Amino acid sequence: MLELVGVSHVYANGTRALDEVSLSIPRGMYGLLGPNGAGKSTLMRTIATLQTPTAGSIRFGDIDVIAQPDRLRQTLGYLPQDFGVYPRISAEAMLDHMAALKGIVSASDRRDTVESLLNQVNLWSVRKKALAGFSGGMRQRFGIAQALIGNPKLIIVDEPTAGLDPEERNRFLNLLAEIGETVVVILSTHIVEDVADLCPRMAVLAGGRVQLEGAPHELIKSTRSRVWTRPIDRAELADFRASFDVISTRLMGGQTVVHVLSDCDPGKGFKAAEGDLEDVYFATLASARRAA
Repeated sequence: MLELVGVSHVYANGTRALDEVSLSIPRGMYGLLGPNGAGKSTLMRTIATLQTPTAGSIRFGDIDVIAQPDRLRQTLGYLPQDFGVYPRISAEAMLDHMAALKGIVSASDRRDTVESLLNQVNLWSVRKKALAGFSGGMRQRFGIAQALIGNPKLIIVDEPTAGLDPEERNRFLNLLAEIGETVVVILSTHIVEDVADLCPRMAVLAGGRVQLEGAPHELIKSTRSRVWTRPIDRAELADFRASFDVISTRLMGGQTVVHVLSDCDPGKGFKAAEGDLEDVYFATLASARRAA
């Protein structure tokens, strides 16, 4: 279990990136949803011991993460949003180098580790290929391979599917789901579908604060009777924004479809929406903007 209590972080320029973040994250896949600038990357870097928070506490099992960062690093796997590699080195050689940096001294142990990881992420057949020639999805799978060195108990992946095509995204998410059966995996993303597909628990972060936390299916159920939808002409959108609490607009078949939040039937031809995690997410962000 990863426990965060009152975690705040204020940068030197006065920007409050995190504001009293408290979360209990169990074993398995945990989704952290939020728009760009919500504080997700700051939170991930803080948990990963790359920066010390201004206030608050973080514990992973019996490890005090802030006081004992080296202990956490021994059991941490981290795939940051911008994952850099030496482009001319092969996947096999790069993983061997990183395994050595992670403390696997024996050459035979490193060889076994590298072979196992490359097979796990389905890159064994291209192990001799330079990383510069990898596709985006292959690079992300390599990133997970390096994050798994040393059998970590806590894995953090930051915006891992951004820019991937649908096939690579599915392959990558299936890999994450397999890994998340036995360890704590935090999936930080602004892509709602990633969380909906993978995570039994999630939180929404906006403005550096936790706005919502729970099981996706329960959160969807809680908004199902409050979200209403109807198609409109694009020219009507400004009027509808002025008259209703519009949380999202979507294009379907070339037509604009609005979703609004209302505790009762808003009339005007609206129908109750089926409701999904995207509605939960947009409704939460709309509430956060009103409160700001």
